Amino acid sequence: MPSSVPFKAVLDQDELATISRDLRFHPVTNDSPAVLTREQIEQFNREGYIKAVRVYADAEIDDIRVYFDRLLAKVVAAGGDSYSISSAHLRYGRVWDILTHAKIVACVTDLLGKNCVGWGSHFFCKMPQDGKSVAWHQDSSYWPLTPSKSVTVWLAVDDADAENACMRFVSGSQHHGAVTFRPSDPQEHNVLNQTIDNVEQYGTFVDDCLKAGQISLHSDLLLHGSEANLSDRRRCGLTLRYAPMDVRAHLDWNQKGVWVSGRDPQGHWSDRERPSVD
Repeated sequence: MPSSVPFKAVLDQDELATISRDLRFHPVTNDSPAVLTREQIEQFNREGYIKAVRVYADAEIDDIRVYFDRLLAKVVAAGGDSYSISSAHLRYGRVWDILTHAKIVACVTDLLGKNCVGWGSHFFCKMPQDGKSVAWHQDSSYWPLTPSKSVTVWLAVDDADAENACMRFVSGSQHHGAVTFRPSDPQEHNVLNQTIDNVEQYGTFVDDCLKAGQISLHSDLLLHGSEANLSDRRRCGLTLRYAPMDVRAHLDWNQKGVWVSGRDPQGHWSDRERPSVD
């Protein structure tokens, strides 16, 4: 089902260059987190990520996986592929439900504060023997948002490990701010269109191994990527994007918003209702 939201889903660098953006890491200040521990807050500030937080029980994530299998079959039948399901919370009620899930929101608001908007959702599903990598990149380089405070939640729909190409982080790389990238070469078989080279200079590699139903959370400035899935197992994850309400979204991207906690004092972000189609 097409979205009626009037924003451009894919931006080029010329468009982003017209926007003055604050691309610095903003550490979290929270001495009394509700769900996360103080140690996890400290880890996020130091390393740029938190991983292996359990959200869904086995039966719950099994049900989400069955839902995704049906959704993927519909998308593929309509001419899409396993990476095509983007801004899904604007189209599908079940994804809106995950974006607004109480425990996920509680984790996010421990990092971003009580006034928080969910604005993005995208399935990254690597099929068995997929052959496509996700090159090293920073989320913030793709987004017309400022300041750079967004957090990405990665929900494991399938178990994700090194064998089936789990996401990898460069620990601590968020402290370097915006890093220079180049356009990806088509021969690289990259899901994205940007590549950052020589990332070992920015920190230590960490595998984001997750069991289905667990989440990780990472800064929009953290360098991350994943190898091609050469295994016989699928690796599906749902990325969910959140920001504090004081972040400004240009080029109509504020129209993607769902108020997951608190309120927007400035009225900048939309508050999209749950879609009727699951």
